[in-house]
Parts: sequence; C-alpha cells; structure tokens
Amino acid sequence: MTCPPALRPPAAPDRVGELSAWVRGDDGWAQFLRFVLVGGTSTALYALLYISLSGLGYLPAHLISTVITTILVNESHRRLTFRAEGRVHWLTAQWEAGSVAVIGLVCTSAALTWLDSAAGSAPIWLQIALVATVTAVIGMLRFVALRWIFRPHAPAEA
Repeated sequence: MTCPPALRPPAAPDRVGELSAWVRGDDGWAQFLRFVLVGGTSTALYALLYISLSGLGYLPAHLISTVITTILVNESHRRLTFRAEGRVHWLTAQWEAGSVAVIGLVCTSAALTWLDSAAGSAPIWLQIALVATVTAVIGMLRFVALRWIFRPHAPAEA
C-alpha cells in the first residue's frame, strides 16, 4: 500500500544538482576540486603512457609521457578548471603552465634518477607512485601560480 500524499516525507533537496552547480562555479574551492580532478585524470593517463613506453627506459618514457600529459592538462585547466579560453590564448596557457611544469619535470626526473640509483630496477608501480607523489606537491604550486600569479588582471578603469 502506498502512503497517502499527506503522509509522505517532504522531497529531499536535489543534492546532486546543488553539488554539480557548486563544482561548476568560480569559487576557489570549486576550482581547486576541478584542478584535482583534471590532475588526477592526467596522472592516470601519464601512468598508462609511462607503462606503454617503459621499454625505452625510465627517463625517455618519463619525458615523453610528461610532455604529452602536460600539454593536455594545461589545455584542460585553461578550459575546465579556470574557464579562461576566452581570456587566455592557447599558446600563452602552454607557456605559463608549462614553465611551472618544467619545475615538476626536473623534480620528478631527479626523483626517478635517485630511485634508480638507490633501488636499481624498482618495480614500475613504485616509479609511478613516486612520480605521482612529487607531481601532487608540484601540482599545489601550479594551482597557486595559475590561480593567483598568472591570472589575467582586468584593465584599470580610467
């Protein structure tokens, strides 16, 4: 037997709709969540590329995987995370975010080289975990740089 309409509990607010609207907003936390989601997706893609290229050796596989995923993640951040495609040209975004990514490339390459010298032929999962950890730290720096340092400023009004 169904409940009469008067005895039914009130409809729950549309939590999914509210969350979806919040994630699409320009609030700093929403941008950070989008940044993390884009970064996590690119890290998974990096891992797939790295594994598929591992026959070249750890450093060439790392460099190629990093360049490809950096280009993709920079564009994703420009369009999805910061919604700057109307304000920032593709090449500008690649240059600005790519310059910060170079720091990450140097740090992750140094970490992989250290791991190789310390552990010899480390398991591939350990290599990827190390790169993901270093990338997460560098990613925080990238978020700060892209949100506050490279942020386009509105022209001064006369």
